[in-house]
Amino acid sequence: MKILICIDGSEQSQKALEKASFIAEGCNVDEVALIHVLDQKLDFTKVPKRFEYPPSEEEVEKLTNLQEKAKNEGKRILEDALKVLEKKGIKARTIIKEGHPAETIVEVGCGEEFDFIVIGSRGLGGLKKTFLGSVSNAVVQQAEKCSVIVVR
Repeated sequence: MKILICIDGSEQSQKALEKASFIAEGCNVDEVALIHVLDQKLDFTKVPKRFEYPPSEEEVEKLTNLQEKAKNEGKRILEDALKVLEKKGIKARTIIKEGHPAETIVEVGCGEEFDFIVIGSRGLGGLKKTFLGSVSNAVVQQAEKCSVIVVR
């Protein structure tokens, strides 16, 4: 059995981590992976209004620094989650990707033939949906080749 755990640093992703570790402890798990998706790219076709187009070297540097900061924060979030699993004797690997969160999670989950994707019901997104967050809802809808466990 292979389990992919989605981590974004939110309280809900921590609950997903706890639930997935409980499952992993009680089952014969072959692989556990933690994934964090950076929803930021240096896409200069969608430059914020406060930047001019084409962006100056200074603006490119600012955007690059923001992206690097987000990547470092993602690595920290993954390292913290990995420590939680290690304390329980669960070995795992980490995955950090850039892209659309739901599409990237489904691509990795189904592409690497994970049996389960475990995700929190809401993440760090700004708008709250009625029942599920936009990412978890999209993962449930798009993951046709693997099961999705949504943790509340």
